[in-house]
Amino acid sequence: MPGKVSPDDLLAHVFERTGAAETDETIVQGPANGEDAAAIDWPDGEGTLVVSSDPISLAAAEVGTLGVSVATNDVAVSGADPRWLTAVVLLPAGANGSLLEQISHDLDAAARAVGASIVGGHSEYVDQLERPLLSLTAMGTTDRFVPTGGAEPGDAVLLTKAAGIEGTAILAADFGDELGVDSETRERAEGFLGEVSVVPEARIVREYATAMHDPTEGGVAAGLLEVARASGVRLEVDRDAVPIREETAALCKAAGVDPLRIFGSGALLATVPADALDDCLEDLADAGVEAAEIGTVTDLEGGEPELRLDDESITEPIEDDLYPLWEAADADD
Repeated sequence: MPGKVSPDDLLAHVFERTGAAETDETIVQGPANGEDAAAIDWPDGEGTLVVSSDPISLAAAEVGTLGVSVATNDVAVSGADPRWLTAVVLLPAGANGSLLEQISHDLDAAARAVGASIVGGHSEYVDQLERPLLSLTAMGTTDRFVPTGGAEPGDAVLLTKAAGIEGTAILAADFGDELGVDSETRERAEGFLGEVSVVPEARIVREYATAMHDPTEGGVAAGLLEVARASGVRLEVDRDAVPIREETAALCKAAGVDPLRIFGSGALLATVPADALDDCLEDLADAGVEAAEIGTVTDLEGGEPELRLDDESITEPIEDDLYPLWEAADADD
């Protein structure tokens, strides 16, 4: 099955093989379970450089827009302002120039929207590819790095916008013709791609947050579990408190997938001290960003890191519900 490498395999084969990192005192945050960005102190002591890389390999529509948003989101939820991007663009060997034109146009527009400069990269045609493959590296600076693993017992759990924003847009764009959902709903859902960036709300939430995270593969449920595992805590979440848009509910029902387990970019997960929650929510509302309290952070009480979703205990990595749909589509081609 496609998807992320498991945390156990990363621990066994990746996290301890980081070159000279073990003796580099400038590294604030290196590779770790649940952490999507690295943090490096500037050699002159002026702030912290945050770096994150992400691929886009399966979405067929607007891969440039998604690529910029996913990469810069990870920098933003670490407390930094995204400033620089590099883009690796691999294209199917038979693609014509219009595909590169569209991707480069989308990269440019999305980078401009978040104030980031594309400073380099690489592009080539590859025989083995059937769809474009993008990999972007985003970099930014901050005076206060916010990790995924900073959640503390007693914190409130906050979610901006809604669950499954990116996944809803993908369902509409890649599978809409097959799902029997009306065209108006699908058109609105495809427009969700314009909301995948969380850079604006991250600039607000970072002033309050103990932890922030961008839920991507596996959706909001996977993002919550990653926060729990990185922080060594339990997150107790009320499923009914998680905002789900009408378009998301309709497309997910038609596709037979869980809105909390499809690609979740567009929502920002954060933990905020309980006494700061109202101020944080008020600042978000003033900026026109919808947000909701969806749960609390509690002690493990001797157990293992856990997402408690209503009565369901989740401790193992979550597979995204969209992968079987892509596999079925590829099998039919």
